[in-house]
Amino acid sequence: MIINIAIDGPAGAGKSTIAKRIARQLSFIYVDTGAMYRAMAYYFIRKDIKPEETERIEEACGQADISIAYENGEQQVLLNGENVTPYLRTEEVGNMASASSVNPKVREKLVSLQQKLAASKSVVMDGRDIGTKVLPNARVKIYLTASTHTRAQRRYEELCAKGETCDLEQIEKDIAERDYRDMHREISPLAQAEDAVLVDSSHMNIEEVVERIIEIYECNSR
Repeated sequence: MIINIAIDGPAGAGKSTIAKRIARQLSFIYVDTGAMYRAMAYYFIRKDIKPEETERIEEACGQADISIAYENGEQQVLLNGENVTPYLRTEEVGNMASASSVNPKVREKLVSLQQKLAASKSVVMDGRDIGTKVLPNARVKIYLTASTHTRAQRRYEELCAKGETCDLEQIEKDIAERDYRDMHREISPLAQAEDAVLVDSSHMNIEEVVERIIEIYECNSR
């Protein structure tokens, strides 16, 4: 039986970390939607398409097939059958992904590919609109959040651990502004699906969040 789990929530809520843990524990496929957008961007770069060439982007995106596979437990991103994972984390690809991901045609194509993947395999997918737009029929829907201060504190500690100089107050301000943008954007704004279960991780560690979501999954699978 194919079962899909959708995890939505604001930036810094720990969605990807939690989604990966859940997928591993349940032996599901974790779908990194951000990596799929980067693969599409890499496709545009290969075709020598510039970020401002909207018409060429819209024409080209229909010719790209992007999927997720696993080799030795590691996620691999396939572009028209080719493993392009090693090429997706460059600044050039990131900039193109940022520019092209706002194009409605690109989004429409990638949502279609994500839905195709979820129709053939049990997946855990995280993002901003997975439960509301991408997988509206997912068996389990989670809205994972945490207070703005908690998310800022986590980000602050992460950056400090890397030896970077940062300001907690500014990080919190940036997160609040991003929340507002995500919730008020024209295309697929961040919102909790009506049938999603709210999980506030402000006072929970990773293991506790995973345990809570597994409990929700088990209740929905009976």
